[in-house]
Amino acid sequence: MSFKMLRVLLGLSAAALLVPAAAAQEDPDTLVTATRQVDSGLALARRQIAATDLVGALGTLERVLFAHPEAVPPRLLYAALLCRLDDRQGAEIELGLLAGKRIDDPDWAGVAAACGPVPRPAAARRGKRQ
Repeated sequence: MSFKMLRVLLGLSAAALLVPAAAAQEDPDTLVTATRQVDSGLALARRQIAATDLVGALGTLERVLFAHPEAVPPRLLYAALLCRLDDRQGAEIELGLLAGKRIDDPDWAGVAAACGPVPRPAAARRGKRQ
């Protein structure tokens, strides 16, 4: 197992310990139902952020990413939250997982606002035109 993967797994394990306390503010059925889908999970995390429950929002996004590891917007929001919680190194690891993925400008703006100057992952190259 690579060091990078080990760090991600340790981070997820540590954050999982925080989820029960933070998620206690949400009805468990609501949390489970909302995090099955990317859009509803993102909406719940944004409500938690608006209510200044950043740790709860991290837990929500982790549940979404566990179910949808390739989803870009929740990983970007997760990275932005890590920066807001002063874990820039964790945010950079999360952003590294997005190499080759398409990142929309509005989604990236949220990361840049939270993290400051951070390298944007390179998008996948398009095939040659025939």
